[in-house]
Formats: sequence, C-alpha cells, structure tokens
Amino acid sequence: MEKWFEASWTSILAIFLTAAGIYLAIIIFTRIAGKRSFSKMSSFDFAMTVAVGSILATTILSKSVSLIQGIIGLAAVYILQISAAILRRFSWFQEAIDNSPLLLMDGNTILHNNLKKARVTEGDLRSKLREANVLNLSQVRAVVFETTGDISVLHSSDENEELEDWLTKDVLK
Repeated sequence: MEKWFEASWTSILAIFLTAAGIYLAIIIFTRIAGKRSFSKMSSFDFAMTVAVGSILATTILSKSVSLIQGIIGLAAVYILQISAAILRRFSWFQEAIDNSPLLLMDGNTILHNNLKKARVTEGDLRSKLREANVLNLSQVRAVVFETTGDISVLHSSDENEELEDWLTKDVLK
C-alpha cells in the first residue's frame, strides 16, 4: 500500500516525456489518416478509438512498453484503419465489417420486429422521439437505427412533406 503514493522524479519525468511523445505521434498519425480515425461511423472505427486509447495508456504508464514500441503499435493500428477505409469501397468488405442501418419506424408505424432485432425498447424509441422534439407521431417519416448504434429521427411538421428515398437507400426494412 505504501507504493501507491511513491514516485521518483525520474519516473515522473519519464511519464511526462512518454506522454508528450505518444501524444505527438497520435496527432501526426491522425493528420495523415484523417478525421475518420476517431469517427464512430462503424464498429471498426469504434475499435480504432479503443485501441488508440489502450496503446496511449499502456505506453505512458507501463515500464515494459517503450515509446518506440508504442509509436509502432499506433502506426499499425492507423495502417489498419486506412486499409479498412480503402477496402470499404468494395461492397463485400463493407458488408463484412459494417452493420446495416435498420428501420425502426416507417412513418408513424412502429416496426416491433426490428425493435427486437436492434434490442431497442419502446421506451428507448420514445426517448429518441422526444430528443428530436417530435410532438406527434404523424410528424415522423422514419426512425433509423444507424450502424453506429445511434437512432436518427426523420420528421417534419408538414404532413404533406415526404421522405426522399435516397435517405433510406441502404436501410434494412
């Protein structure tokens, strides 16, 4: 228990220098790879964020991982991210790593089977409708469970306004 409050000035300096080095590496790699590196557009993007955080923490706080090893680990993860972004252009790859968006409401009709598939409760759905400031179910054009796990509510107060098909082109019904 005594070691919880111990730290030498050398170890504190090493932590600061390692943190600065790995932080700089993340900035450089993110500038090269682009903002998509930390988006949450797919499960692969989420994995990227978790991996970078883990490498960052391990490199800074673990004496068994050097700064160079941490930077090489980061480079590997960023190379995988860039490769996935390039391969995502092929439909077979995109289908393998990305979830498909799922329609939860078609107009004011709740699609209960799709709610079950997405493991979304009616309470979750109501909450998202309230967040979107829906005052009446007749305003709803569609509710989509996105690939990221977010729920998008497409609505309009003009009852004659229809939803463009292009917006739901890739949504499973």
